[in-house]
Amino acid sequence: MLQSHGFFVLLNASRCFYKFCKTCPRSFVNICCVCPPLISRTMREVKAKSAFGLCTAAAGGESNIQDSVSVSKDRSCSSSSVISTPELEKKYVHRVYDAIAPHFSSTRFAKWPKVATFLNSLPSGSLVLDAGCGNGKYLGLNPNCFFLGCDISPSLIKICADRGHEVLVADAVNLPYRTGYGDAAISIAVLHHLSTEKRRKKAIEELVRVVKKGGLVLITVWAVEQEDKSLVTKWTPLSEKYVEEWIGPGSPHIRSPSSPTLESIPETEENGMGECVKESKEKSTDKLWESLCLPSQSEDNLAVSKDEKAINNQQEYFVPWHLPYHRAEVSGASASALANGLAKKDDKKGAVVYNRYYHVFSAGELERLTSDMNNAVVVDRFYDKSNWCIILEKTSA
Repeated sequence: MLQSHGFFVLLNASRCFYKFCKTCPRSFVNICCVCPPLISRTMREVKAKSAFGLCTAAAGGESNIQDSVSVSKDRSCSSSSVISTPELEKKYVHRVYDAIAPHFSSTRFAKWPKVATFLNSLPSGSLVLDAGCGNGKYLGLNPNCFFLGCDISPSLIKICADRGHEVLVADAVNLPYRTGYGDAAISIAVLHHLSTEKRRKKAIEELVRVVKKGGLVLITVWAVEQEDKSLVTKWTPLSEKYVEEWIGPGSPHIRSPSSPTLESIPETEENGMGECVKESKEKSTDKLWESLCLPSQSEDNLAVSKDEKAINNQQEYFVPWHLPYHRAEVSGASASALANGLAKKDDKKGAVVYNRYYHVFSAGELERLTSDMNNAVVVDRFYDKSNWCIILEKTSA
């Protein structure tokens, strides 16, 4: 009886909030929230709304998340130094994706088979949390599951909301969901945009926190060990001046003067990673893992060239995104970026070039970030389309 009463209270609140959304400016509804479900939704979907905190878009394209009342206060690594976003990420991740969102979204439609397999393997009725959902291409992939997505970019969240997805603006290191709420969580190509080891570790802890005991977490990140080695020459290794912007406890190590300097070559307009770059022939995951990870092998046995070793020692990059002029004119974001030096023109390509910050992961690095976690274990690891991937299982609440 009490459960039924609670359901009708939630249902009444949903109706009221729906009326509020109908009278709100469209931009507020699209960016900040998605209207709660109507009577036709299941109780689980109604209950899902209580996992959200409210969010607002602040000046300068930055988002502020009000903590959900139900979010647990007992979080590890929750110091302000970890949660506070470094300027490097604000400039070369958040602002970039806000500016390129429509063009970026138009290139992100193909689903990675391994991610699709993971989502389709989940039990019917599972609640899946997608942290860093981008344009929402994985939201709703399994029609038998419920999906909630979040991303740091209000522009990408607006695209998701316009497509009817349940989404909100949120930071990967401070997820606004209750502890133990979801049945599974995914983080696809997100952690490599976080500029310190502590923040990357905190993001993993958050993914584990928000799923229940026995829940699974899939994480994928760009790899140092690229299938197409020529692609790396199109990226710009971070120089000392950029390192200085975020150096501090837990920050990446400063490169030595002898570190290689790779020529920066304009990337093609596709800017793809596995989707738009021609795929190399399928490699044996076991053999690749053996050649890259086994500590018992000597350096000579790895048979890696000096150039490849130099590339593998470099993990901090700017990866260019070419936004065509006709796309750039849609918003004033590009004009502002050019004026502030955050982007540059490439008249030969007819595009505004943005730099995106990446920390590419070496073999075994992703697992090492989870090594001291006492509430989750790695149940699978694999290399797929130039990405390192792991699946974690939460072992305790």
